[in-house]
Amino acid sequence: SHSINSPPHIIFILADDLGWNDVSFHGSDQIPTPNIDALAASGIKLNNYYVQPICTPSRSALLTGKYPIHTGMQNKVIGFGEPWGLSLHEKLLPQYLKSEGYATHVIGKWHLGFFAEEYTPTNRGFDTFLGYYNGAEDYFSHIAYDSATVNGIDSRRDREGEDEILHLSGQYNTELFT
Repeated sequence: SHSINSPPHIIFILADDLGWNDVSFHGSDQIPTPNIDALAASGIKLNNYYVQPICTPSRSALLTGKYPIHTGMQNKVIGFGEPWGLSLHEKLLPQYLKSEGYATHVIGKWHLGFFAEEYTPTNRGFDTFLGYYNGAEDYFSHIAYDSATVNGIDSRRDREGEDEILHLSGQYNTELFT
């Protein structure tokens, strides 16, 4: 619920490879997007902003408010199992929001590093996380593939152990995230 004295709810939707005309409220007649259209109609639309051409730099820019060149995240995506991530010296949007009394949650792809626990979403200001750490995974098996020999289940709920991760196997990501 939302009272007159409480801060407004904030929902950020970051969709990889979504074009301007891919949503109904921008004129698409190919894919109906009634729920996104309703959010746009009742919220504030930011229509003059741009993202980077690949996801790790875009995500780092959204969460830091800085161009990726200023955080070292400009060159490429973080590959499967690579030992680097968005610098722990960067204060992220959810950390600012928490200082203003917000509860913070993230659903979907993280892709900002996870080689050490302090780089994971629930250590970067998010109260909860449901998603995957790498750049992509199978929607049903939740296996992320880097090569024929390097792969594994990548779904996560907060920082739960293997039993919780295996419990998600066979469930469709879109339904889990909804």
